[in-house]
Order: sequence, then structure tokens, then C-alpha cells
Amino acid sequence: MSVEITLSEAVTAKGVVYEALTMREPRVRDSLNADKFKGSDGEKEVRMFASLCEVPPEVFYDMTLPDFKKVQDAFSGFFS
Repeated sequence: MSVEITLSEAVTAKGVVYEALTMREPRVRDSLNADKFKGSDGEKEVRMFASLCEVPPEVFYDMTLPDFKKVQDAFSGFFS
């Protein structure tokens, strides 16, 4: 299962322009890998989302907060 997230503003990271992201369903290993990262909860969240969307974490650093909320909502949707 996966979900498509359309961004209201394109983000460029490592020379690639992202107008949308596809997030796959999370696995236990994704949570465990994020927990291994030494950083804040926000940084761990970004690492998790980057893994699930198969994009570099830099994609999220320049993302607008409303678009980041869409990503968070998509993630939460897997649990409802």
C-alpha cells in the first residue's frame, strides 16, 4: 500500500525537483532504523519520511510547513 502526496510547492534537492512524493506503508524496521539515528525527534521523523518516500532527507528541509503537514497526515493515515 502507498499514498501519493502532491506538494503545493515543488522542492529541489540534490538537483532533482520534487512536485509529489509517494509514501509506502511503514514497516517495523523503518521505526527501528529511525530510532538508531542520533538526533531530535523532528530529525528522526524526517529520516523516517525520507526512507518511506525513498528520497533524500534534504527534500523535507526546504518543504513548506503546510506540505510537511500533508506528509505527516499521510503517515498517520496508515494507522487509521
